[in-house]
Amino acid sequence: MNKYKICVYAIAKNEEKFVKRWYDSVKEADEVYVLDTGSTDNTKELLEELGVNVKEIIIDPFRFDVARNESLNMIPLDTDICVCCDLDEVFEQGWREKLENIWQKNTTRLMYNYNWKLDENNIPLVNFYIEKIHARQNYIWHHPVHEVLKYTGNDKEYKITTDKITVNHYPDPNKSRSNYLNLLELSVKEDPLDDRNMHYLGREYMYYEEWNKAIDTLIRHLSLESATWKDERSASMRFIARCYQRLNRIREARMWLDLAINEAPYLREAYLEKAMLEYNEQNFKEVEKNCRKALEIKSHNKSYINEIFSWDNTVYDLLSVSLYYLENYEEAYKYIKIALDMAPNDERIKNNMKLIEEKLNNN
Repeated sequence: MNKYKICVYAIAKNEEKFVKRWYDSVKEADEVYVLDTGSTDNTKELLEELGVNVKEIIIDPFRFDVARNESLNMIPLDTDICVCCDLDEVFEQGWREKLENIWQKNTTRLMYNYNWKLDENNIPLVNFYIEKIHARQNYIWHHPVHEVLKYTGNDKEYKITTDKITVNHYPDPNKSRSNYLNLLELSVKEDPLDDRNMHYLGREYMYYEEWNKAIDTLIRHLSLESATWKDERSASMRFIARCYQRLNRIREARMWLDLAINEAPYLREAYLEKAMLEYNEQNFKEVEKNCRKALEIKSHNKSYINEIFSWDNTVYDLLSVSLYYLENYEEAYKYIKIALDMAPNDERIKNNMKLIEEKLNNN
């Protein structure tokens, strides 16, 4: 017999190709609810055929927090545990039993394992905790985009964390995110002291190659009193450096990368970005130094700040090239082998290995 009443809820628009896969992963719940925000394909019909409770509401102008709150409102008030899961996300099987064993009577929210990006072999590339499993009462969604679940209760919020429950993210690469910038600008206008969305807005300007806007916004993020999370502060500094590099202002880029390293010296990211900058400037001793610093860091916290390039073959690739130009061919060979083991189909790395082998054979 189930210990708790568990309901899944989601928002959806034109997700017909994900419906069956998604439902198969969430059907362990007692009930499933979806708010359709205006699909023009068969999303609504396919969900209803599977027994999902579907309501359609057009939200204009669209905001993610309004949509999610409308979907949360669909869930009966006697529900014990709410599980928010988008249609491009997939729970690994057996999650319900694990959730029932983990959840305590006083628990209000659960942080669990989220594979935001996976490679073609389903190996996680970006992994962190998310917290979209929560009690029915005292929660609302907040912010027009990059929305967060906000606790509104008077009593203490009780969070627990588990690695036993995992959700995998398989986004649609063709789906537009063009409205994100406008929604982020709105979010910052509504709440100019929110450090998280100020950081996201600066990052978004960077994605749009609005280099000066990105720099100004990210500096505003760093100036906020609430911007105390060193990992995110270091990321803002790295993004400022990227913008200056694109503006061909290498001196400023180098300065901001040094600041990023000093802010969070326990993270690989800034060391690797400094190594990449110095590689472009052909300062191979600096490339070597920063790669070796990065390799001293053996693990990282689960955070969306983590960059793929910090834990793939990039560091070994850069180190091998820098050592080649520094005429340290034996060590260059050692690291190119590791890089190739991690990316066995990379033709450039294969060719680099041949060049290093030729140098070794001629010495």
